[in-house]
Amino acid sequence: MRPALSVAGPNFDPVATKNARPTRPNYRCVECGHEVAKWVGRCPECQAWGTVEERAAARPGLAKLVAGPPSMRAKPIAQVPIETARATSTRISELDRVLGGGLVPGAVVLLAGEPGVGKSTLLLEVAYQWADKAPGPALYVTGEESAGQVRLRAERTGNVHDEIYLAAESDLAAVLSHVDEINPGLLIVDSVQTMSSPHVDGSPGGPTQVRAVTSGLVALAKDRGLPVVLVGHVTKDGAVAGPRLLEHLVDVVLHFEGDRHSTLRLVRGVKNRFGAADEVGCFELRDDGIIGVPDPSGLFLTQRDTGVAGTAVTVVVEGKRPLLGELQALVAPTNLPAPRRAVSGLDAARVAMVLAVLERRGRVRIGDKDVFTATVGGMRVLEPAADLALALAVASATREVALPPDMVVLGEVGLAGEVRRVTGVGRRLAEAARLGFTRALIPPDSGKLPPEVRATVVPDIGSALRALYEHAEQQPG
Repeated sequence: MRPALSVAGPNFDPVATKNARPTRPNYRCVECGHEVAKWVGRCPECQAWGTVEERAAARPGLAKLVAGPPSMRAKPIAQVPIETARATSTRISELDRVLGGGLVPGAVVLLAGEPGVGKSTLLLEVAYQWADKAPGPALYVTGEESAGQVRLRAERTGNVHDEIYLAAESDLAAVLSHVDEINPGLLIVDSVQTMSSPHVDGSPGGPTQVRAVTSGLVALAKDRGLPVVLVGHVTKDGAVAGPRLLEHLVDVVLHFEGDRHSTLRLVRGVKNRFGAADEVGCFELRDDGIIGVPDPSGLFLTQRDTGVAGTAVTVVVEGKRPLLGELQALVAPTNLPAPRRAVSGLDAARVAMVLAVLERRGRVRIGDKDVFTATVGGMRVLEPAADLALALAVASATREVALPPDMVVLGEVGLAGEVRRVTGVGRRLAEAARLGFTRALIPPDSGKLPPEVRATVVPDIGSALRALYEHAEQQPG
């Protein structure tokens, strides 16, 4: 029999050797960070396929930290220069509102949205405005379209400029070569899911490639002080496609939203290291380009018919901006055994709840009727503050009674029929007063109100319906 090899040495500790845990590699999901002991094809936490990678587990006690020279000397915070971190305006006021003043040198902005919503059109306008004020040329890298296609769009929208450089590339190394050659003041990459790095395995758009490409572009932006705008795809659920790490790497995350059948577009801030993360910019997409809409409330009320029953005006808050929106309802008798409930621009579950409260607490009989509810102008209203306006619009359509044309309605409706207060009633009514509204139905305890608006407090759905019917009795005829 072969004798056993001895591992004993001058520093051999049999007790430590016995108690030491065996080191083995563990595995981690690159999308959600969940760790598992062995490799699996599908992450048990986020259910993503092919995102689990091997990562060697560190042995506690063996790694020693060695101090090295710092990259830069620490300074008192009051002595840190801020000139290099000042934002440069994009000359698009609605986009500057969301970005917090403009593009900061070295900032990486991720603009995500559905296909065809207008991301490329907006970024061509950004590149044109940037090149026109000459802080440096703009480099537009497209990985989805040919250079000729982008040129045709630029011709159509009037965004052709000598200081806009266009490159059709999908290789990160080639993009870096273009940056070295042109030395741009702004880099736009459309889109990050089409780019690939030659030093990383995986197909373009996969979690590994997206993470490597984004990390390389972030390092480029920080090293050169170059603002970089990345276009990102979204999943069918509306989330940014790719690993969750993508949103952590960038400085700003913007969502570009809009209905295909409407010209209204919203740029919503989700993450912003340089300003507020709850701002919203409004745009109108036209055949000749995209323009900012500084007064979107007027856009939603331009074609409003004030003499028709079944309409109600409310004020919703998008970010920090109050917007007036019109809700419409149509109630019609039906011969179907199951009456229809059609919803457009509203939360279907919320509409169903409001209809149930209206029938049970307000005694408005709509159980045997078709009910159609919608918003006007492509606006999406998901805020509970619009519950009372929706209820009164349905009641108005049922009784054929029109609300006063100068009245706005605010309030969240509970299952018991109570009207609950909402935030920022004063700001909402101030915006309504600016557009000529003089009356309002509001919940109790709404705080300080503008004097231009005569507000009526309605504690429950019954009080709101009585106010509607009293107005109808006062009308001649």
